[in-house]
Amino acid sequence: MQVDDLEYVGFWARTGAALIDTVILLVLMLPALISIYGWEYLESEKLLHGPADFVISWVLPAIAVVIFWIKKQATPGKMIISARIVDAQTGADMSTRQAVIRYLAYFVSIIPLCLGLIWVAFDPRKQGWHDKIAGTVVVRPKHRGVQPVKFH
Repeated sequence: MQVDDLEYVGFWARTGAALIDTVILLVLMLPALISIYGWEYLESEKLLHGPADFVISWVLPAIAVVIFWIKKQATPGKMIISARIVDAQTGADMSTRQAVIRYLAYFVSIIPLCLGLIWVAFDPRKQGWHDKIAGTVVVRPKHRGVQPVKFH
């Protein structure tokens, strides 16, 4: 696909994709967590209920997301909106290193009141802090974008 055929993916489309991913993860994780910890799991205020909770809620989703990014350049939610995460300089598929950095950088984006995620709405290239840190952009086939995609 040519650069002229692409647009940056904005805040609301990315939010929709993230909601789709969240629903998919919940559908996969909750049955396992409820079978291990019981229905009380849903009412508890604890951050972690034990080692299985840590693995199911934190480790496995991290591995799955990074693998999706490496193999498909997108999570299922982003695939539904035809978005891809690519190297911001070249437009090539992001590297494994970029995928891992991008995942870890989500914490940087989220911790200060989600400002790094909200940043997508105001950035000319629609990059969140995690994108800037990892050197990535999120693009899709041009729909109605007015901001041209540029790779340096």
